[in-house]
Amino acid sequence: MFLAAGAVVKVVMIGLLLASVFSWVLLITKMFEFGALNKQSDKFLEAFRGARSIADIARIGSSEEFEGNPMADMAAAAGQEVEMSRQAGLAVAGEHRDSTIARATYAINAVQASLVKRLSGGMVFLASVGSAGPFIGLFGTVYGIMTSFIGIANTNTTNLAVVAPGIAEALLATGIGLFAAIPAVIFYNYFQTRISGYGTRSEGFVAELMNAISRQLDKGA
Repeated sequence: MFLAAGAVVKVVMIGLLLASVFSWVLLITKMFEFGALNKQSDKFLEAFRGARSIADIARIGSSEEFEGNPMADMAAAAGQEVEMSRQAGLAVAGEHRDSTIARATYAINAVQASLVKRLSGGMVFLASVGSAGPFIGLFGTVYGIMTSFIGIANTNTTNLAVVAPGIAEALLATGIGLFAAIPAVIFYNYFQTRISGYGTRSEGFVAELMNAISRQLDKGA
């Protein structure tokens, strides 16, 4: 049916099949990404909770072992901000404690903004395939059926044996559109849940991080 289809319908089918392949590749890639991210985050939290000072927090967060981990980047950004303020001769404790906490929070917010962008990579593609796939397939179907009816007019026959192959080829485009769109929608919803889950986990870590920095400032560490 594919070989017998018109050029436009073939282009639609090939485009949808490629979109489906990319969706599955994205699924596998992001599965590995989230698996590695959670595993590395577990190791980082274990190391972070052993920190005894703000300098320790900055050192652990910036270590090569946790390079690229969002939680480590947050800890490094916050710890380094406090340490830079201290090195610049600014008071970071006592009556200046709140301004120190605020600067550390701003540093964390900058990292969180990049985290959202990183975790959302590929989601627009999945959403586009899921929403547009059926309509692109339907376009191929409509075009194919129009071609079939033109063929009927040219041959002056309504014999089903003549009409059916062209219509079947056209309907195949809709089938491929659904084949591409349904997994894309499922993958999109699945990864949105994973992204939301990690976002909640990172928010919990931010609270833990700020509590740790606040304690160390009160101790003068």
